[in-house]
Amino acid sequence: MGFWQDRPVLVTGGDGFIGSHLVERLAGQGARVRAFALYNSFGAWGWLDELPEAVMQRVEIFPGDIRDPNRVSEAVAGQEMVFHLASLIAIPYSYHAPDSYVQTNVGGALNVLNACRAHGAGRLVHTSTSEVYGSAQYVPIDEKHPLQGQSPYSASKIGADMLAESYWRSFELPVATIRPFNTFGPRQSARAVIPTIISQLLAGADELKLGSLTPTRDFNYVADTVEGFLAVARADQAVGQVINVGSGREIAIGDLASAIMAAVGREVPIITEQARLRPQGSEVDRLLCDNSRAGELTGWQPSHSLEQGLAATVEWIKGNMHHFRPQEYSI
Repeated sequence: MGFWQDRPVLVTGGDGFIGSHLVERLAGQGARVRAFALYNSFGAWGWLDELPEAVMQRVEIFPGDIRDPNRVSEAVAGQEMVFHLASLIAIPYSYHAPDSYVQTNVGGALNVLNACRAHGAGRLVHTSTSEVYGSAQYVPIDEKHPLQGQSPYSASKIGADMLAESYWRSFELPVATIRPFNTFGPRQSARAVIPTIISQLLAGADELKLGSLTPTRDFNYVADTVEGFLAVARADQAVGQVINVGSGREIAIGDLASAIMAAVGREVPIITEQARLRPQGSEVDRLLCDNSRAGELTGWQPSHSLEQGLAATVEWIKGNMHHFRPQEYSI
C-alpha cells in the first residue's frame, strides 16, 4: 500500500486549476479525497466537473465558502491531511476588489488554521505564491528573499503566509508552506498569460494583445507543481518551513509569446494594450526560483520542460476553446 492509500485528505479550492489536478492525483494514489468547492446556485463544481467518473468515485465534493469558519471546520473534521489552495487569484482584479482578497485569502486561511488546530489535523500544506517576493532583489530567489506586497493580491497572500507561520510558532500546528512559482497547464483560465496567448492564437487573432513584454517569470508545469504538493505533505522535515516550487528557469513574456507561436504554428504581431499594463510600482519585473530547499527537504524536482508543458497546454486548449473568450481581456 502506498503512502496515500485510504488516507483521508481535504483539498480546499479543489474546484480550481491546481486544486483539481491535485484532487485527481490524490484520488489516483488511492486517497479518500474531500474536495472543498465554492458553493453556488448553479450546482457547478468548477474543474471537478471535468474529471473522469472513475476518479470522482473516490472524491467527496464538499460545497462551502472558505470565508465561513463553521463550514470550514466541518470540512476539516476527520481529515488527516489538509491542502489549503482556496484563494482569490488574478492580480488585476485585486486592484478593484481588495476587500474580497483580504476576506478570502487572509480570513479564509485563518479559518483553515483554526479548524486544523481544533480538529488535530496531522499536516496542513498552506499554499503561498511567488508574487509575495515582488520584483527580485537578487536571483535566484530563495526562501530568505524579502517579501514585498506589490499588489493587494500579493499583500493578502503575505498576510496568510504570516498567519501560517504564527500558528506553527505559537501553537506548533504542523503546517508547511509551499510557494509555487508561475504554474501553467490544462484547466488554467485566461487570467494567466499562457492561456491568454494560446487562446488568442487559436482563435485566429491577427495580432496578439498583451501587457508588458519585458518581465520574466519562472513557469512550472502543473503536474510538477502537484508533485511538489505531495512531496511537501510527505516530508516531516518540511513542517514549519516555506518551500519554493519552481523550474529554476526564467523567460521574458515577449520570448514566451514567441515560443508559444512556434508551438501553435502561427506568428502574428504583438500589440501592447494599455488596459493590460499594470501600475509601474505593482508590476513584478523578475521572478526566478531557487528550488534547492525543495530538493533537500523533500527530494522534489521538476520533470517537465517549458516546451513539453506548452505543447500539452496547447493541445488541451484546442479541445476546450469553449471555456475562453479570447476577444476579451479577463481581469
